[in-house]
Parts: sequence; structure tokens; C-alpha cells
Amino acid sequence: MEKKTVVVMEGDQTGQELLEEALRVLDPSVIGLPIEFKRFDLSLENRRKTKNQVVTEAAAAMKEYGFGIKAATITPETSGDVGSPNAILRKGIDGTVIIRTGRRIPGVNPLPGIHAPISVVRMAVDDAYGAKEWREGEGLDEVAFRTEKISRRVCRGVAEFSFIQARKMKAKVFGGPKYTVSPVYEGMLKEEMDRAAEKNKDVRYDPQLIDATYALLLNSSGEPLVIPALNRDGDCLSDLVLQMFGSIAGAESLLIAFDEQYNPRTVMAEAPHGTAPSLFGKNVANPMAMIMAGAALLSFFHLPEADLASRAIYEATLEAIVGGIRTADLGGSAGTREFTDEVIQRIKTKLEVWSTLS
Repeated sequence: MEKKTVVVMEGDQTGQELLEEALRVLDPSVIGLPIEFKRFDLSLENRRKTKNQVVTEAAAAMKEYGFGIKAATITPETSGDVGSPNAILRKGIDGTVIIRTGRRIPGVNPLPGIHAPISVVRMAVDDAYGAKEWREGEGLDEVAFRTEKISRRVCRGVAEFSFIQARKMKAKVFGGPKYTVSPVYEGMLKEEMDRAAEKNKDVRYDPQLIDATYALLLNSSGEPLVIPALNRDGDCLSDLVLQMFGSIAGAESLLIAFDEQYNPRTVMAEAPHGTAPSLFGKNVANPMAMIMAGAALLSFFHLPEADLASRAIYEATLEAIVGGIRTADLGGSAGTREFTDEVIQRIKTKLEVWSTLS
């Protein structure tokens, strides 16, 4: 079996602790896959020390090997500091979309009507982020301006991958931009959604304006959904959707770059949560999201053995919850390592049983 190299981007505080738990799960002795981990220290201290050069190097490595898993990192608030590494990583791998998937956790009450997973596929670049801003005039006559742009290429990436994800989830593509108010700017994404729908008629397509999308989500029938979105809209939607499930612990986030045929070329997985400094060093933080990020990454290896391992991780993680092994945030008393130990044992059992059944 071909060995895969995964670029590991170390982080700060609880982010680093939970990354180590995810790597325990991805260890070849657990999932049976020949994986080599290439580590980069993206802690705030080392980013400052290297003036973000380590972030650039990590991005280059991801682009070379195709896969990465990243811990949560600290973003300093002081202007002129090293900032967040995310923008550098997105640019370094030519990241096109960010996909965040919310799912129900057994024993955690979601909003009424929410049952099946919901994925938000948003632009990873452009739109309101990185736009030039300025003001003119004084007093009540002062006016603020902002330049925004989106590209046909990125819109196509969002649309194409939304239908790929919907087919994988047996979901429908739902939602969209406010193209009626902005037919030139936001209409570009709608054009690409319609184009992709025409190519993928086996996938259900239910376009909605962004405001209607928010309203209808709160009246969901419980079916799986994939929502394509502009960068700013998707950022807001992701926060809403993940919280609709009662906890973001069961969600993962993926940054994806595509080849010329819009097949995933580089994939970076991470948890959507932050560094949780109040939990640092206490062995109480929930590693579910980081563990599931690892499972999601394996699904892009395009190997039958990796698909089995990915499924085993997802199932073992959720079954541990059903079995009563829960961290404090989910109403249990299990520690971080105890939870991971339970997941690892269940993964090994599953893979052993599945191998005997072929």
C-alpha cells in the first residue's frame, strides 16, 4: 500500500493537546495505514520567532504532499504582530473552498427538526475578506467604502464541490446568494450553481436566497443539506449551522484546493473550535472534532483501506458517546485521553471484525 505523508501543523494550548489525541487515532498501529507525519511548529512563539516563515513552509509541504491536519492556534490582537496563519495557508495551497459539516451528537439535543448532517461550502478567498477599505468626508457626511471581488474560478469550485459533497452525503444542494439584489456580483455564484446543477441532475437542487436560507434552516425538515455560499455568508452560516446541533464538538472543517478538473488536490483538516486556554493542561477538553477532522482527511486518500478507517473512526467516536464515555462539555466525566483511548479500542475492534468478514 502506498505510504501517504500528512503535514502536521502544531498549535497552541488546548489546540495542540487535541491535535496529539487525533494523531494517536491516526497512528498506523491503530488504523493500519502507512502514514508518515511531517511536523511544523505553528505555535505563536515559533511564528513570531520565524516571522511566519514556518507557516509558508508548512503550506509548501501541504501543496507537495496533498494532505494536512492543523491544530488551533492563537491569533494575537496587536496590530503588526504575526496575525493568524490561516490566510497564509490558504494562499500557499491556493485554497478555494472551506467546508464545515455539522452533525447530531447522540444525547445532545439539537434544534427541533435538525437530524441529518448539514455542510456549508464557502469560498476560502475574496469577497469581504482582504478587501480594500477607506473613508472619505467628515462628520455626518463621512462615507465608508470597500472594494470586494469574487472570481468565476472560485465560484465554480464552490458550485462543483457542493454537488460532489451532496452526492456523497445523499443530500440536496440548498441555498445560495442574494442574486436578485446583486445580479452582477452575487449572480456569478448563482450562475455557477445553475451550471453545476445542469451537469449533476441526479443531485437534488433547491436554490434559495441567503435570507430565505437562514429562515428555512430554522424550519428544517431534518434532511441532509449542502449549502454553497460566498465567503462572508458562509462564515456566518457555518457558525449558525454548527450551533444548531447543540454543540460544535461533532464538526470538522476542511480547506480544499482543486486541480484544473476541480478534483481535490490539497486538503487541510482542522477542528472549528479555538485554543480554549481555560481548559489547557487539565485533561478535560473534548477531542471529538479533531478526531473527526482526521477521519475526514482519510476520506480524500482515495484508498478502500482509508475509507474503511475513516468510517471506523466516525462510528467509534459516536459509539463512545452512546456508550456513556463523554467529556464534561457533553455531560460526562471522561478525560481527554480516556475518551481517545475508548475510541482507539473501538476502532481496532471494528477493523479486526471487518477484516474477518471481508
